[in-house]
Amino acid sequence: MEKSAYAELKGQLLSTKKNGYDVLSSGEQGAMEDYCAGYKAFLDAGKTERLCAAEVIRLAEAGGYRPYMPGMAVKPGDKIYARNRGKSVMLAHIGQKLLSEGVQLAAAHIDSPRLDLKPNPLYEDSELAYFKTHYYGGIRKYQWVTIPLALHGVVILKDGTKVTVRIGEDEGEPRLVITDLLPHLGAAQNKKPLAEAIPGETLNLLLGSRPIGGEEESGRVKLAVMKLLHEKYGIVEDDLSSAELEAVPAVKACDIGLDRSMIGAYGHDDRVCAYAALKALLDLTETPVKTAVCILADKEEIGSYGVTGMQSAAFDTFMEDLCAAQDVTLRSCFAKSFCLSADVTAAYDPNYPDVFEKRNESQLNYGVGLCKYTGARGKSGASDADAETVAYVRRLFDKAGVIWQISELGKVDAGGGGTVAMYMANRNINTLDAGVPVLSMHAPFETVSKLDCYETYKGMKAVFQAEE
Repeated sequence: MEKSAYAELKGQLLSTKKNGYDVLSSGEQGAMEDYCAGYKAFLDAGKTERLCAAEVIRLAEAGGYRPYMPGMAVKPGDKIYARNRGKSVMLAHIGQKLLSEGVQLAAAHIDSPRLDLKPNPLYEDSELAYFKTHYYGGIRKYQWVTIPLALHGVVILKDGTKVTVRIGEDEGEPRLVITDLLPHLGAAQNKKPLAEAIPGETLNLLLGSRPIGGEEESGRVKLAVMKLLHEKYGIVEDDLSSAELEAVPAVKACDIGLDRSMIGAYGHDDRVCAYAALKALLDLTETPVKTAVCILADKEEIGSYGVTGMQSAAFDTFMEDLCAAQDVTLRSCFAKSFCLSADVTAAYDPNYPDVFEKRNESQLNYGVGLCKYTGARGKSGASDADAETVAYVRRLFDKAGVIWQISELGKVDAGGGGTVAMYMANRNINTLDAGVPVLSMHAPFETVSKLDCYETYKGMKAVFQAEE
């Protein structure tokens, strides 16, 4: 076979996976940088699910969205949102077709791994004051020691008054920290497996060391810390039992690499996909053919349980109310709907090749990763999208010029993970996982590619604009 004929046949029959920078135009690279600047600001504004939900609503209202009340009449072109207990948000841009023809969904989550304060957190030991924590989600505990931490959240007083707490985020404010052993005394610790070297009960936030009162008194540092909290927030120790306070890394989102091609931050999982879905919805300039819906849920990192998680009836209630306004049954709407389960995937890391199956892993700068299934080992906990659904997304993405790649979460026996996909599929909605590849996923500081962030946004927009 002649060389030219061989090359032509190869191009027709074999996969031609390319680095996105070999495809992206210079004009689009400028749009990518603008998009990522907005994303970094979004990350810094929303370090907890409450803060993130508030920022989502702020951006939505600036984009013309209004609160939805059950029974409210809606018409094509209307932009509405509903908040669920301040921790999750559902948004809809009403389309030209009736809801009996289904909706185009993007579902992401806005909670991230972190350290929650225990209900009775404050104590003193050896004249040092601490907060005890309970880690939330899948963390590697050793990554959370000796880094500067900020504290965010709310304290609800007995009379229902909400007190907002924010410590360690702004320039000049004190930070908190979890201490670790010095290497000189760490010989025994070094012999432990990595997962056991830092026990969860030692993840205690150092609060202070300056005592008040006479030297004969006990608990002087604890009292001094509580006095400071009372002076700033008007709370007493018992109020901490009805508080939601979260310790998160006290870092800002920033460019990574000498070429500034990546973004480093806390909370890429999964706010990188949440922002892509939100921004794509807000940027719809015309009324979509089908109603476009975005749900940004809480509690995914601990199984999507609870009243603000994806397993909650809150989403069904929101959709059922919309369907009722058009005299459509919810089940008929869901049966013709499509959902892009927008969650991150693991990027191939050449420093740790043993746990990746390179032929089926996503790489930085190769676009949004499509995951036919997640789950663990034998696809446990996966929705496992059918071939028709994958082909549908391929068609949408190729038509819109979205750079995409196929992705799995490591070698078959190496582990795995889950998303909200199965909970959407359980509602009889065709669902496929898709999202941004992440390096150091679930770490206090994760890394993503700007190109992949932008292509994920384009993919979300293609889903919302779909006519089929």
